[in-house]
Amino acid sequence: MKVIKNRSVLIGAAFLMATSAVGPGFLTQTTFFTQSLGASFGFVILVSIIIDIGVQLNIWRVIAVSEKRAQDIANMLLPGLGGFISFLIVLGGLAFNIGNIAGAGLGLQALLGISVINGAIFSAALAIAIFMVREAGKAMDRFAQLMGFIMIIVIIYIAITSAPPIGEAAIRTVLPLKIDFVSIVTLVGGTVGGYITFAGGHRLLDAGVKGKEALPAVNTSAVMGISVASLVRVFLFLASLGVISQGLTIDATNPTASVFQLAAGNLGYRLFGLVMFSAAVTSVIGSAYTSVSFIKSFSSKIRDHERIVIIAFILVSTLIFVLIGKPVKLLILAGVLNGFILPVTLATILFAAYKKKIVGDYKHPLWLSIFGALVVLIVGFMSIKVLYDMIFG
Repeated sequence: MKVIKNRSVLIGAAFLMATSAVGPGFLTQTTFFTQSLGASFGFVILVSIIIDIGVQLNIWRVIAVSEKRAQDIANMLLPGLGGFISFLIVLGGLAFNIGNIAGAGLGLQALLGISVINGAIFSAALAIAIFMVREAGKAMDRFAQLMGFIMIIVIIYIAITSAPPIGEAAIRTVLPLKIDFVSIVTLVGGTVGGYITFAGGHRLLDAGVKGKEALPAVNTSAVMGISVASLVRVFLFLASLGVISQGLTIDATNPTASVFQLAAGNLGYRLFGLVMFSAAVTSVIGSAYTSVSFIKSFSSKIRDHERIVIIAFILVSTLIFVLIGKPVKLLILAGVLNGFILPVTLATILFAAYKKKIVGDYKHPLWLSIFGALVVLIVGFMSIKVLYDMIFG
């Protein structure tokens, strides 16, 4: 492993993962579940954070010690499995990217008053510009960090303005009035599902952070990524709880915008636009980068022209949105796919962790293996249930 002269790569990978997770769906989910569960949603967040950290540590560590991307690890276990996983990742990434483009357009509409279509096109152009820079990796890292800090600062301000009942939130985080397992699985899938869980791991690999000697740095980056995403989640939860505790009604058609507006008036609505734009455009970048990282192993042409393929991925996402609008059914399908992707990919990584031809003499921690196996079983069961309900419900 080459010497890491500073922590910028580790922080960049962490923020890439975190900002990939914090997209339009992440914001809406958090507000929606706070409405339905109230202060008890704090317990859901706590459980999901613990699960998220376990998932990230399992996957990032095996990627680092094997010095291979997830699809190559999968193919070493079972020929063709890597191609299947890559297909699911790219399909889900494309579907969510259409939603991210739409979310960026909605954010700029709220912030600047421009049309959603124009906002989406501008956002796509900005994302493409990041990958046209000579050192695209560094540009991507720095942009993710900047947008991440903006989101955190703005959401903390809104949370303070809404004056949430912090004492009640703290109590219900450990002693919830009700427990909703569906919301836990939804949060886990939205934070480490699909392409998201590999965003930082693949970024570290591309930056040369690999091998057993890199594991302490990999652990730090993985936990940092979940911490950043969780910080945004916690303060958005508190902001929503503050609005609800005042007896104010949140608009179901755009719950997050409603929370910001009720908490801070017209300024709050503009700040919602800034957060939505920041969340969406960074998710566009993370989705495109990670999705392409899953297919570049299969073709030297893709590998040699990676940036061009990433730009094409963003252009196709934008074109679909501009031509047919936000494809709700496609986004629902992508959500179901992500539910299946996490247990499949995590199970693959857990098996790989005990194959010497993949990880050499590396000894994977037993507690991580047990933890990962439980996540595979629980999320897998819930995904099958959701699919059954969609088909026969």
